[in-house]
Amino acid sequence: MAAAPGASPGGASPGGVAPAGRDGAPFDAVLLAGGRARRFGADKPAAPLGGRALIEWAAAAVSGASRLIVVGPPRGVLPGAVVVREDPPGAGPVPALRAGLAEVRAPRLALLAADMPFLRPAHVALLLDAMGERPGAVLVDGEGREQWLAGCWRTAELRAALGAYAGASLRGLLGPLGPVAVAPPREPRPAWYDCDTPEDLAAAERLL
Repeated sequence: MAAAPGASPGGASPGGVAPAGRDGAPFDAVLLAGGRARRFGADKPAAPLGGRALIEWAAAAVSGASRLIVVGPPRGVLPGAVVVREDPPGAGPVPALRAGLAEVRAPRLALLAADMPFLRPAHVALLLDAMGERPGAVLVDGEGREQWLAGCWRTAELRAALGAYAGASLRGLLGPLGPVAVAPPREPRPAWYDCDTPEDLAAAERLL
């Protein structure tokens, strides 16, 4: 984890409406919000940050989505979302994606972790625009490493890949699709920053 993030595109408010990329094509969003969060030691997506649950910050980044699907236990903070569970609960990101993808209706989707407080609608629009005719686009961190839970994908290609995949790694599933790597603008609050531990969350709180 890099040093904790200060300003974000469009300001610090998480409530803006996300553009659907320059072409305006619709997209759905899948937030992975289950798992056991062993390093965090609690229900990480429900952890408070800046007066709201951590998952609400991630959901605000895809406020322009036609449909929001949350994979995880019901938490009562996103009343408009479709909530599903992976089988079995806590089985990992690939089963969680499988459960969420079953609810996707749009031709494109954003796939995000629920613990990314500094991702903003402008970053999602950047990913959607970068896809072009490719199967997907994925955010990379300051060292160029793919962030597999911060990307946008074509629904049909992702379904086909998932149907043929027997592994447990998101990288193993998504990497062979050849997504465009998208480096966001360098900012005091990196778009790719995630809260893996209580210390990460406390650092994010100080910088809001």
